[in-house]
Amino acid sequence: MPKPIKIAIIDYKISNMFSIENALSSLGYKSILTSVRKSILEADCAILPGVGAFPEAMKHIRDLELEDTINDFIKIGKPFIGICLGYQLLFDQSEEIELTSGLKILRGNVRRFSSSSMNMRIPHVGWNSLKIEKNNFLENELNPLSHLKTGDHLYFVHSYYVDPSEKDIVYTNTEYEGITFCSSVIKDNIFACQFHPEKSGNKGLKIISSMLKNL
Repeated sequence: MPKPIKIAIIDYKISNMFSIENALSSLGYKSILTSVRKSILEADCAILPGVGAFPEAMKHIRDLELEDTINDFIKIGKPFIGICLGYQLLFDQSEEIELTSGLKILRGNVRRFSSSSMNMRIPHVGWNSLKIEKNNFLENELNPLSHLKTGDHLYFVHSYYVDPSEKDIVYTNTEYEGITFCSSVIKDNIFACQFHPEKSGNKGLKIISSMLKNL
């Protein structure tokens, strides 16, 4: 049984807040779904999940005054996890619907899949493989994909992808319809991913437990 720790799931009033809560529960962890600054900053780990539109998500984050809270939590140095839309929100801006500024914690932009092929399927939905860029993280304390290898499959649902400016933060890449995109990053205490570990079976659950085991 994991030791008692405080895990805050940041609630910015958008969909898919509960699947990560259920995943944590299955691992024996208790979490709180909260948008309260004090509760987030006091947590041992914070998670920013979400599925939906980037502009709407940023509006909610600003309306709830969560922008500074997220930045302040990350500056403390405790583990921070961004998942799917929560991963994209960490970057400078997104071209989804309209050009919208993000949290600007990580450098880079969120772009729409585009291809000369009229048959490209958008959104990208289903299981896809990872290419792990191990050399970037030999000295980083975080290694949540240590149990995985290049070629392992995790579950994706998205129409936009992150194009990081800092290539040395790229943890994994994934190929879809001829486009190679960054599917996860690590920087200091941040691990963020486009795939859904909470929907990726036992391999996905191990990613979450790897982030929490040393707390």
